[in-house]
Amino acid sequence: MNMSTPVIRARWCDTGRIAALVTEALAPTDLGAWLVPDERHRPTVLAAVAQIWTEHALLFGDAFLLPDGTAATVWFHRYRPIPPPAQYADRLTDLCSAYRDRFLQLDQALAARRPTEAHNHLALLAAPGPAEPGRAAAVLAGAQRWMDTLSLPTYAEAFTDVDRELLQRHGYTHRDTFPLDSHTTAHSMWRCSPLQSGRPSRNTRSPVRRPLAQNSVARIMNLAR
Repeated sequence: MNMSTPVIRARWCDTGRIAALVTEALAPTDLGAWLVPDERHRPTVLAAVAQIWTEHALLFGDAFLLPDGTAATVWFHRYRPIPPPAQYADRLTDLCSAYRDRFLQLDQALAARRPTEAHNHLALLAAPGPAEPGRAAAVLAGAQRWMDTLSLPTYAEAFTDVDRELLQRHGYTHRDTFPLDSHTTAHSMWRCSPLQSGRPSRNTRSPVRRPLAQNSVARIMNLAR
């Protein structure tokens, strides 16, 4: 597909770079600190888990980078149920047994709020560094153009007010707010495809498909189930 966009589609050789961007963006946040409280181990663990999910997205979705490699988005094409990465729980145990349950709890909390109708899911957006706002806007705008050609709505979770405002500037509307842990709240966001000729989405809110555990932790990854 030939498109004039400020992004390039990622290849398998780019997964390490994307994982590094996600790690740099996530490690200083409250969510990153909850997932891996130990600051010494946090970058290594976050990078390894981000790599798992980025590789999975190249099998069941897409990933995009700015041409200079300074920002990335990772998407899942949720036309039908997507399986988790192969032996995901066992791989988490090998990578970070002390924090395994936190990643699984995050997965469950996010999956419980995910829309049921077909959509493209913005699972990761990473643009670390001092020029983050401009790079985040550029990589999202470029990737969103690719997604819009698929004639489906898109969905994302925002974990900060800055992320929510960015998504709103790119046509997303707020659907739901739910707590993750004692420090973090997630905002589910929905964007109708401009190629749907103005047809309204069937979903007016994200259904809860299973109850959330008390104090469950729900931008590292909006994980597949």
